[in-house]
Amino acid sequence: MKEQPAGRDAALDGIRALAALGVWVLHVGGNTGIIYREGMFAWMTTRLGIAVPIFFLLSGLLLYRPWARAVIEDTPGPRPGRYLWRRLVRVMPAYWLVTALALWAWSSLDWTGWVKWLFLLQNYTEQNRAPDGLYQMWTMPIEMAFYLVLPVLAWALNVWALHAWARGGDRPVRLLAGIAVLPVVSLASVVVSHVFDQPQLALWLPHHLIYFAAGMAMAVLSVWIKQSEVVDALAPQLLVLALLLYAVLSTELAGPRTLTLPTLSQSLWRMILETSVAVLVVAPFALASRHDSLRHRVLGNPVTAYLGRISYSFFLWHAPVITLYYKITGDQPFTGDFVKVAILTFIASLLVSATSYHLVEESALRLAGRRPAPVPPPPAPAEPPVVPAP
Repeated sequence: MKEQPAGRDAALDGIRALAALGVWVLHVGGNTGIIYREGMFAWMTTRLGIAVPIFFLLSGLLLYRPWARAVIEDTPGPRPGRYLWRRLVRVMPAYWLVTALALWAWSSLDWTGWVKWLFLLQNYTEQNRAPDGLYQMWTMPIEMAFYLVLPVLAWALNVWALHAWARGGDRPVRLLAGIAVLPVVSLASVVVSHVFDQPQLALWLPHHLIYFAAGMAMAVLSVWIKQSEVVDALAPQLLVLALLLYAVLSTELAGPRTLTLPTLSQSLWRMILETSVAVLVVAPFALASRHDSLRHRVLGNPVTAYLGRISYSFFLWHAPVITLYYKITGDQPFTGDFVKVAILTFIASLLVSATSYHLVEESALRLAGRRPAPVPPPPAPAEPPVVPAP
């Protein structure tokens, strides 16, 4: 769902693939009713929505990094017009295709409803049940809002980092201090939504700025320190800690599993835990990118890297595929064999996503003047020096 610079990081593609698969498992579990049963598997499946914060963090990391580099290294920054054009061309064609097909097949919306969904306005109008096959699309207006706001955020952070009255400290430190304001906005949004009983605020960008901000901060660090030996040495421990915090996230501390609204305390805990897990998962790859490490070889292998490249199409198509399965079989909601539904919908989603990626996404990238970059092979380890014989 996010644009990467030339010379893609295969491990980050692998993280994106796992996030997309997490969303798919969550929705298979929801449709079959697995997530509403008792047991640790049900609880932990319910919290696979952590994939969305990971997607948002990756957007902040990869899209803000050129602006961070421009401030820290005095290089030219992205041109906002070109950046926005590439974002629109990158995201909208595949979205329009999937949304139009789902609306045509399963909705009875009038033309105003079509306009609302095709132009990503669904989060800002009266909240009704999403049309069949489009229940995953609530994230798209949030992503697009971040794309549109990012040039303004980058400009404001640039002014803060370079202005005369902000000379104290290094530029990266000033950028991080400016970015630190964004999580406060998200926490304030949670409080306001509960105090004033406005749950729809959770569908707006301010509520999710904390995840994008974590990625933006990681972008600054990746430019500033390049690779961290400390993060590299602690990478296994960080990933284990992420798993432990995910187990905590899977408890009632972070809210109920049903559609019942969480309390203010539960909402705050969930946001903090989701942010922590997302950071701990991505940091060992973004800040310690040793391509010869075991974690990079596992996540950056050709299979997961390819799944990461088609993950946006997989994210768009998996819900319509699940919906089509239930329409064809006539199974009722919250019923069905989890394993059977998972296998069939995974195969179908994978096939249609790969086709969509190559026919729609790659064509759009060429239209935007950017050719899809191949994943570079991991660098070969350096050969030991030859010691001349005495």
